[in-house]
Amino acid sequence: MAPAEQAEIRRAAAARGRSIPDGADVEICRERATSAASFIGMLQTMDERYRSVLRWSPPDALRIQDGGNAQMQGVMVLLKDNIESRDMPTTAGSLALLGHAPGRDAPIVARLRDAGAVILGKTNLSEWANIRSSQSISGWSAVGGQTRNPYDPERTPCGSSSGSAVAVAIGLAPIAIGTETDGSITCPASVNGVVGFKPTVGLVSRTHIVPISHSQDTAGPIATTVEDAAIVLSVIAGSDPADPATVEADARKVDYRAALDANSLRGARIGVMRFLLPAYSAETRAEFERALVALRAAGAEVVEIEQGPSDLRAIGGWELTVLLTELKHDLNLYLASTDPAQVKARTLADVIAFNAVEPHETVLFGQDLFELAQATGGLTDAAYVEARAKSLRAAGPEGIDRMMAEHRVVALIAPTTSRAWTNDPKDEDDMQGSASRLAAVAGYPHLSVPMGFDRGMPVGLSFIGGKWDDARILSLGHAYEQATHERRPPPMPQPAL
Repeated sequence: MAPAEQAEIRRAAAARGRSIPDGADVEICRERATSAASFIGMLQTMDERYRSVLRWSPPDALRIQDGGNAQMQGVMVLLKDNIESRDMPTTAGSLALLGHAPGRDAPIVARLRDAGAVILGKTNLSEWANIRSSQSISGWSAVGGQTRNPYDPERTPCGSSSGSAVAVAIGLAPIAIGTETDGSITCPASVNGVVGFKPTVGLVSRTHIVPISHSQDTAGPIATTVEDAAIVLSVIAGSDPADPATVEADARKVDYRAALDANSLRGARIGVMRFLLPAYSAETRAEFERALVALRAAGAEVVEIEQGPSDLRAIGGWELTVLLTELKHDLNLYLASTDPAQVKARTLADVIAFNAVEPHETVLFGQDLFELAQATGGLTDAAYVEARAKSLRAAGPEGIDRMMAEHRVVALIAPTTSRAWTNDPKDEDDMQGSASRLAAVAGYPHLSVPMGFDRGMPVGLSFIGGKWDDARILSLGHAYEQATHERRPPPMPQPAL
């Protein structure tokens, strides 16, 4: 056992009035197991109402290792349950993957462990990262049930990184790792009052993460501060020979924490995506105007952008074609890499068949998107090739890049979304506004930082930049965060006496 961990165990025992003499290895091991189990039990109690964590690490896995990166030494980290870890199953929330325990770490998890982080457990998510059905309910999975928003349990936690955002919001861990294809980090961060960062696609490895789209998928940090998110990104960013998209990552990555500058808004030209604003609630628009006042006070020059990309309305349709086509291709490859003794479903078609006869899977919604994906024609299909080319061009070169160049701005901003809507699919309280699509389709960085409250519910401010502008976007968000300090933790119920 590492000396640092022995010292920590002795301190914890002393705090409870117990003294462990030198050389008492058996007592130290017993104390460690007792302390870890008690710690996890306390966290489970905190999470009973919210169901943000799907599975906790075995108590003997909660060890503080000597060495490593001091910035993450002993830091507890939760993983979204579509990210593989060697000591827990990885289910993507689906009963079809319930036995999937590959015994391997995704490269980003290995990087976290090498940096001294302690993997605390797996968070619940929208099943299959919200790609199974057009009627899916954010934060629900057949394995983990419904994750609840801590600011109002009747309202959505958004998704698909629902549990990751809620767990950080209620203080189960300072850091969680989410994944995003379009909005799945930034939206949950916004409606749960925390920071979420979607990196440039290709900065962070996707190997051993249950996929949707190789064009748009990425993992990223969720935290309570931009600084913590920057620390984590510095650890998980980097090239991975198994993920060709990351070939430039080592050359592009920097120390993202060191790059933070609380004065970075001074003199910065920031573009307001005014064309998106009509879709948001009046209360969120008012909070956004207040944020613009704060940005100007911090020295930013706010530039109005009234006209969006000419193909803005068409991007969503093209994107769906891309996601469904790549889902079939990428998920089939992933399932083929699993152990057949653990995962009987070897293809998307097998998963569809499994869901059709498993009543717990379809009790709330169906699998129409899976079925549409199964009908796609593959990566050489003309419809896919055209949709990918058109969507990428419209969102990137003719979208974000053109707006930034024509208006000479270093970042684009908008509200991330409005307040969380209800979990009831039958009422008319629906999602209002989103800033995620352009950055998602282009593969560019997108940061959500707490901006204020819409009728008592948190809303975030989105900072979006060009490809590989991750450090700048984090720094601008950090400067706004330091100037405003808008985050307020959720009201937690008091334990009964």
